[in-house]
Amino acid sequence: MAHQLAFLIFPDFQLLDAAGPIAAFEVANGFVPGAYSLRVVAAEPGCVRSSSGVTWEARPCPRMGSIDTLLVAGGDGVDAARRDARVVGLVRRAAARVPRLASVCSGALLLAEAGALAGRRATTHYCRVQQLTRQFPDVSVEPDSIWTRDGHVWTSAGISAGIDLALALIGEDLGARMAREVARHLVLYAQRPGHQTQRSALLELDASESPFADLNAWMRQRLDRDLRVEALAAHAKMSPRTFARAYLRETGVTPAKAVERLRLEAARNLLADGQSSLERIAERTGFGQPERMRRAFVRAFGAPPSALRNTARRSAPHRSSSHS
Repeated sequence: MAHQLAFLIFPDFQLLDAAGPIAAFEVANGFVPGAYSLRVVAAEPGCVRSSSGVTWEARPCPRMGSIDTLLVAGGDGVDAARRDARVVGLVRRAAARVPRLASVCSGALLLAEAGALAGRRATTHYCRVQQLTRQFPDVSVEPDSIWTRDGHVWTSAGISAGIDLALALIGEDLGARMAREVARHLVLYAQRPGHQTQRSALLELDASESPFADLNAWMRQRLDRDLRVEALAAHAKMSPRTFARAYLRETGVTPAKAVERLRLEAARNLLADGQSSLERIAERTGFGQPERMRRAFVRAFGAPPSALRNTARRSAPHRSSSHS
């Protein structure tokens, strides 16, 4: 029997929040015909205008008992949608009756408004993290995750991360191998784990006009080597004192902090991959000893590497017996 998926949109929704996941499920249907039944719904059916000006024909939402997954889009109109009792009521009913509830990007704010995220872990687009944290203190916000799962509620960052969320859902329904096939067909680099960070520390440090862009790339390729300020200054052909001042002025962080951020990012991605021991990850990323890596993780993320690895494992796609 086909999985019944409904995609909730509202005026000024972000087009890719709905279109990206729909494309992934469409491809899955190509591999497994009839795996998914897809429909776009709205509290007020008809032509719904996206934030781009493109409209999408939405149908009325069917009985909640007939939906397997409700996926809520985000977008510029999410705050207005939160003030619409019809939209919030629809999400609230779905939270109580639909087996799987999900959101893309700022759609997490709609889930929170409906009470669906109370006491749960969740993520959203990094531009909305502070708003979600401030307005809903009962939500455990994971600001850097691409997607999260807590019970039957899934959330994802924006905007293309909705495709990563869809791949995770496909992985749960049809198996990890099928999710990889869909990712390959979509010409995606990889199926990214949920706990991979939203933003690259290297990209944040590497503004194209920065005189240290090449140095940062050089650092990234040598995380397991000596990256003390003297070594970095020598590569930049500057004195250590002049280099440290110039680097801080250009990037806003000290050289030591930049190195730690790059090492943390690399270690976190390796943890999510789950293939290496903590000892090996500490060695590969330049922390040297697991204890040194643990202290850096606690400072940066408030949790040790082992806790983040366990969270990544809980969030990993798995085959659900209820859908086999």
